[in-house]
Amino acid sequence: MRLSARVDYALRAAAELAAASGGPVTAEQLARAQAIPGKFLENILTQLRRAGLVRSQRGPVGGYWLARPAAEISLADIIRAVDGPLANVRGERPEHVDYGGAARSLQQVWIALRASERAILESVTLEHVSTSTLPDSVRSLAENPEAWMS
Repeated sequence: MRLSARVDYALRAAAELAAASGGPVTAEQLARAQAIPGKFLENILTQLRRAGLVRSQRGPVGGYWLARPAAEISLADIIRAVDGPLANVRGERPEHVDYGGAARSLQQVWIALRASERAILESVTLEHVSTSTLPDSVRSLAENPEAWMS
């Protein structure tokens, strides 16, 4: 799985919003806190707003905040908002890709890969990230990445 800079920045900015006390946070504050280029971040925040994940207000007391509680926004939600579907093959859902001959089983591999990604990214919320309380299954896998193979 390859995460784009856009996804990385979006996840980091969203985690900062989750850690904020609910009041508005300016794009400049977010950019400074996570060392994200300002113009790039503004574009990302617009995408997150359009997806209904953040809200914004203009003016001297304006800024951005999460549209829902951090516990209700998964990492998968953020990724889909800025980068589209979690796993696709040449822009298609794995179920719509058809291979023949010796490569026939690749479709099943792509479907399994997407399911594995979803199992992690949909179970981890912004609250988990911002409070450093990852689910046990994720923490265990991070601490011992080879454990799944046994």
